[in-house]
Amino acid sequence: MTMVRQFRRHLSWKLFLSYLLVILVGILALALAAEFAVPTAFDRHMLAMAEMMGGRMMGMGMDLYTNFRSAVTEALALAAVSAFLAALAVSIYVSRRVVSPVQEMMAASQRIAAGRYDERVGVPGSAGAGELDELSRLALSFNQMANHLEQTEARRLELVGNVAHELRTPLTSIKGYMEGLIDGVLPAEQATFQQVYREADRLQHLVHDLQELSRAEAGALELNLRPTPLAPVVDGVLARLERQFEEKGVVLATDLPANLPLVRADGDRIGQVLLNLVGNALQYTPPGGRVDVGAFVEDDIVRLVVEDTGIGIAPEHLLHIFERFYRVDKSRSRAGGGSGIGLTIAKHLVEAHGGQLQARSAGLHQGSAFSFTLPMA
Repeated sequence: MTMVRQFRRHLSWKLFLSYLLVILVGILALALAAEFAVPTAFDRHMLAMAEMMGGRMMGMGMDLYTNFRSAVTEALALAAVSAFLAALAVSIYVSRRVVSPVQEMMAASQRIAAGRYDERVGVPGSAGAGELDELSRLALSFNQMANHLEQTEARRLELVGNVAHELRTPLTSIKGYMEGLIDGVLPAEQATFQQVYREADRLQHLVHDLQELSRAEAGALELNLRPTPLAPVVDGVLARLERQFEEKGVVLATDLPANLPLVRADGDRIGQVLLNLVGNALQYTPPGGRVDVGAFVEDDIVRLVVEDTGIGIAPEHLLHIFERFYRVDKSRSRAGGGSGIGLTIAKHLVEAHGGQLQARSAGLHQGSAFSFTLPMA
């Protein structure tokens, strides 16, 4: 509060001095105008009156001029005192009108700094129909900043909780296996060690994905953008997943135009995006289903599409499909559902290329399609 009082006092004095300076300049201009203009005007009027009344006005001219000059001086003095008092009153009024919202914003900012991110300030003049002034726009900007900070803090807390949950599962499994080995409950054989290795490998993948997500959200992804043919990228991804498709009994088909133009992209990163999309399609498509990978040209961009006949996505999930740790199928175990941030990373990677990643589905059990765009080289 002491800071606010000092601010109000300083602002009042600054406003008063600025008004006073304007008044002094005005008075000085009036005084100079009176000094040069009044004698000439007075002499002109006296000459006109002398011609009308003869010589009787000549002796009275000096006294009239002195009295007229005194009257002008008194009028200027009275105007100066009135202007001084008006400047003082206006400066006090304006400073209070300005300081009250600023005082509220200062107090709210201190509470936000203390961790109360739900703080908001009133917007002066928001109830009126007129255009908002500078203070109102400042209050709106302050509230927008506070809202963004609140959302960021909420996402941070959610991320910490999700990461803790994701890390807890493999760590608990590893600890359980190790305790079983120490107590002799589990046999020290290859199958047991493979289980421990799988959990450790899953933990390593999660840490790697979190590192990728951190770089993606910070805009620190390293991209080697150059003219890139898409066919080799698609063929490389499909070759890596071909055996998994055969083992699950899901048909994998491609439809790439022969004259597909080059795109401006990082082939490795786009392969990472495509691997994630095709891998998800395989995971959520039951045996006997089908996954199609295609591409076509739209104006100056190329669109790649991964479409499946899998479990589909309900409309309420489409809005959140690219959020961190979000899973459409809640019934699936964490072990079988990946880290839950692959689509988030893929979205950031596509946007870093200047494209867009989209998802669509007609509903549950009606398949889904993911498509992303890339600019032509």
